[in-house]
Amino acid sequence: MDYIALRKEVIDAGLLNRQYGYYTFKIFSTLGLLGVGIFILATVDNFGLQLLNAVFLTFVFAQLGFIMHDAVHSCIFKDDKKNRLVGVLTGSIIGISSSSWYYKHNMHHSAPNSEGDDPDIEMPILAFSEKQALQKKGLARLIVKYQAYLWFLIVLLIPGFSVPIGTTRLLFKNVMSRQWKSYVLEGVFHLAGLALYLYLLVGFVGWWKAGVFAIVHHLLAGFYMGTTFATNHKAMPLVKEKLDFLRAQVLTTRNVKSTLLVDLWTGGLNYQIEHHLFPNMPRNNFGKARAIIKPFCERLGVEYYETGFFRSYKEILQNFHKVSAVLRKPRETDSFMVTLASKA
Repeated sequence: MDYIALRKEVIDAGLLNRQYGYYTFKIFSTLGLLGVGIFILATVDNFGLQLLNAVFLTFVFAQLGFIMHDAVHSCIFKDDKKNRLVGVLTGSIIGISSSSWYYKHNMHHSAPNSEGDDPDIEMPILAFSEKQALQKKGLARLIVKYQAYLWFLIVLLIPGFSVPIGTTRLLFKNVMSRQWKSYVLEGVFHLAGLALYLYLLVGFVGWWKAGVFAIVHHLLAGFYMGTTFATNHKAMPLVKEKLDFLRAQVLTTRNVKSTLLVDLWTGGLNYQIEHHLFPNMPRNNFGKARAIIKPFCERLGVEYYETGFFRSYKEILQNFHKVSAVLRKPRETDSFMVTLASKA
């Protein structure tokens, strides 16, 4: 009943209405930046500058990823087919299968921070609870033991390749299934996007430089997206009991305080509470929704948590260190926590 009342307030304020002007600007301005990156790739001979271009394209690909995210959540159009097409096209540019990615992402939305149900807290070499830490074996146990020290390195080395490879594998598994017809178009665009990416790199900078460029680009892209999404739920409470929809979304979610730069950098997902309560809300309405949702939660006595951008990472590292302490010797001096606490 609480969520129904909140939803009525949000609908009455017009915050679920489509924002075609905003998304037209967002899509075409991002494609314009992509064009700039391709122009630099085609015209600049200095490889050092091309590596800076790889950094620039990391930002551009992330922005395209945020558009893909909004499309698969039906934030852009009323028509789901149009949303899916935008998701497929933007996903094919950045090398991610939008349908495969959303399959996992939708599971997360259904049960955020719920052990056994949320795939975002079920990772081979990270632990989000003492129970998970104790279940790790071998090398994974050693990594988890010091996961607070290693987390940024893990995010740098793994997501940039694991996400594209994982979603591609699932896409082509679906193409080979009995429901292949609904995935063939995406498969064609996905292969075309990969082929075009390789063609542009090899054609303009040569084979070995293309390899270096691609590695730098994908490592940074994975780091960017991995660290951005981490601020949303990592180190927030895990669900240990049955909660209604509103509380399950709000209590497990962290907002990062808004600035123009933070909003741009995170694709609006710093308003994660608003996004989780209303996944199909256009992102440019999140700030207005916050003005309704935060006081609504306060009236109910439901904690609405938000913090600063850098503070969110401090909380993540402290939590990683805390849950992995069960794997370390009790007498070991907790210098990591002491250092962080002294900077509070």
